[in-house]
Amino acid sequence: MLCIYNAIIVNEGSRFVGSVLVEGEIIRKVIAGEGRPAEQCDEWLDAQGCYLIPGVIDDHVHFRDPGLTHKADMATETAAAAAGGVTSFMDMPNCNPQTTTLEALDNKFADAATKCVVNYSFYFGATNNNADMLSQLDKTHVCGVKLFMGASTGNMLVDRMDALRKIFSGAGMLIAVHCEDQQVIRRNTERIREQYGDDPDIRFHPVIRSEEACYQSSSLAVQLAKETGARLHILHVSTARELELFEDKPLSEKRISAEACVSHLCFCDEDYATLGARIKCNPSIKTSADRDALRKALSTNLIDVIATDHAPHLLSEKQGGALKAVSGMPSLQFSLVSMFELVREGVFTVEQLVQKMCHAPAELFQIKNRGYIRPGYQADLVLVNPDKEWVLTSDCIQSKCGWSPMEGRHFHAKVEKTFVNGALVYTDGKVDRSHRGQALTFDR
Repeated sequence: MLCIYNAIIVNEGSRFVGSVLVEGEIIRKVIAGEGRPAEQCDEWLDAQGCYLIPGVIDDHVHFRDPGLTHKADMATETAAAAAGGVTSFMDMPNCNPQTTTLEALDNKFADAATKCVVNYSFYFGATNNNADMLSQLDKTHVCGVKLFMGASTGNMLVDRMDALRKIFSGAGMLIAVHCEDQQVIRRNTERIREQYGDDPDIRFHPVIRSEEACYQSSSLAVQLAKETGARLHILHVSTARELELFEDKPLSEKRISAEACVSHLCFCDEDYATLGARIKCNPSIKTSADRDALRKALSTNLIDVIATDHAPHLLSEKQGGALKAVSGMPSLQFSLVSMFELVREGVFTVEQLVQKMCHAPAELFQIKNRGYIRPGYQADLVLVNPDKEWVLTSDCIQSKCGWSPMEGRHFHAKVEKTFVNGALVYTDGKVDRSHRGQALTFDR
């Protein structure tokens, strides 16, 4: 049995010094108080000065596996996850082949069992033509249905109203939606091209993929959810205006929830001048007022979950402007420490961080025995030193693409150790790539 003692345990809205006992894969006991508890243990870990939190659950990643593995794969990206304190992930379907058939979904789960350092699940991708398959999904292992109400990488756009109504009515589980109105984007593209040529400067990306595009699409998704009673989760909210669509009440009382991503919380359109296409993503990075409104919402229940939309590309693919550079950026490994910077700035508390990154994803997706530090739960745990300044350099990056838009930033918190199902998979800057995570199970 392992005892992690003298830790500052952050869990379920409280913070206290104590110990956590881990036996095999399971948390056996949580004990308040300083020093070694009077327990019989084989291993002792003194966590003096460090936060001990549940493993981060990221409900929104693109690991590019299968088919796009020149830029990322399950092995490299789950190593990045472990190094960043992320112990479970949910991967999107816009790979190659797209995860839009039961066979492709089964193949992805089988592949993950041989590659993933951390725990995993996968979305099933909705299309204009596959709504009849939704009833055949195993709700105890499939995290949700992904719906693109806006074209992005891989172009899985669903744009027929009859198909949308069928998906919203028949999903039978959470529908995670990318919301950008394609007609608005098309009009904006034509106008900007006429003025500035075939590949306008990157600063026009948020003009093309505008606030209006996001709001119109999100409004339609909310309307369809209310009409059908669907369980809707709107991904990567990027505008202050969209916050009007959500309610400030506990997640347990909602049928419509919202996600904010690290990219939209850390960057604004002023950053295009220095970072260029490195921060090009869909939906686009918008104004500082939008960023600040999203940050403010973190201390309320308007935003339920913080995720990454981790979407690696090679830097060679990020060349060009608003139309030619590909959209997406890697962010998984440094998401937790980036949010600790917001805690340091007083944007929200460490208890609220744990709620948005650990507890809420577990509650939202009804994940069995994860997301909390509780006896009987899987020992997915992260030790974070909140007072260890360091600079992000390329040599510490685990993602296959080898770069980060955060390079050069100073951080004041550092992930020291990550445990997945009781196993120490990250410590001293190294990932145990031989470890294998488990498929997530959902209580539905």
